[in-house]
Amino acid sequence: MVLFAAVASMMLVGCKKQDAAIVTEEEQAAEPVEVTVLQSREIQREISLSSNLQGYETVNIAPSLTGKIEHIYTEVGTRVRKGDSLVRMDQQQYNTTKLVYSNLLVEMKRVEGLIQTGSVSQQTYDQTKLQLDQTKENLDFLTKNTFVRAPFSGVISAKNYEDGELYSGQPILVLTQIDRLKALIAIPESYIPQVKTGMKLTLRSDVYPDKEFPATIEIVYPTVDATSHTFQAKVVMQNNGGLLRPGMYVTANLALGTEAVITAPYSAVLKLIGANDRYVFVNDNGVARRVTVEMGQRFGDDVEIFGEGIEPGLELVTKGEARLIDGVKLDVKNK
Repeated sequence: MVLFAAVASMMLVGCKKQDAAIVTEEEQAAEPVEVTVLQSREIQREISLSSNLQGYETVNIAPSLTGKIEHIYTEVGTRVRKGDSLVRMDQQQYNTTKLVYSNLLVEMKRVEGLIQTGSVSQQTYDQTKLQLDQTKENLDFLTKNTFVRAPFSGVISAKNYEDGELYSGQPILVLTQIDRLKALIAIPESYIPQVKTGMKLTLRSDVYPDKEFPATIEIVYPTVDATSHTFQAKVVMQNNGGLLRPGMYVTANLALGTEAVITAPYSAVLKLIGANDRYVFVNDNGVARRVTVEMGQRFGDDVEIFGEGIEPGLELVTKGEARLIDGVKLDVKNK
């Protein structure tokens, strides 16, 4: 009887210990966290896009005549003005045509005098006039391509021949406009409604970290790239100081006006290991619920977030979120 009482006593003590262990596990299942209530805020929507600068105009100085290059008037890096002489080609064909044209001018004056007296037929007059006009057109062509001039002001950015060499098709020079620059920026398709021709923006270069360069959207291209889901815009800027150069890397900052968004502390947005998926934990009636989100614009320590179910009034876990799993009980400490 005494033995039975002892065994019963031990079983009772064991049950109490087991009950205590269960209670402890239940208490430990509630993870201590802190939360913040998500709210909507007005932000200045701005996007930053990278690109490379180009000369607003770039042209290959490539005459439509083959032959010997008599003289090149400039070198790489030389600034030229519109109309300046750049290249003189072999003049033999030009001189021959010029002589023919001069003779035809004399002949035309003679025919004009004779037709007044009826000494020549209208057909002879018309044929002489046609020959004169054709020779004049040919002479204009030869003049343009023998004495090559700059079509606009700019800088010689390449030179591929020297005096006396035979020109065979590769451009003799490359002329680039640098007082005015352009850049093509690829903009996500979601911004199509906001981006308009004439919008102002600023360009930044790592070469001049403390400077901003004003620019304007000149053209918004009408199509969207099906692969990248972006559309292009042509940005132009005046480079009066000459600080920027074609080929330089720049960041274009485009302000798109104010917008109501939801932001969260950047540290509260977690990243899935082995992927680029982002998520947060919210307090769903005392239980942790994982919500997949996407991030938008950064504002200091906060970041714009959006996703299914992300709306004002949700309690976002901002401390202790790294220990959570979906469905665990929460012990909110800052309520």
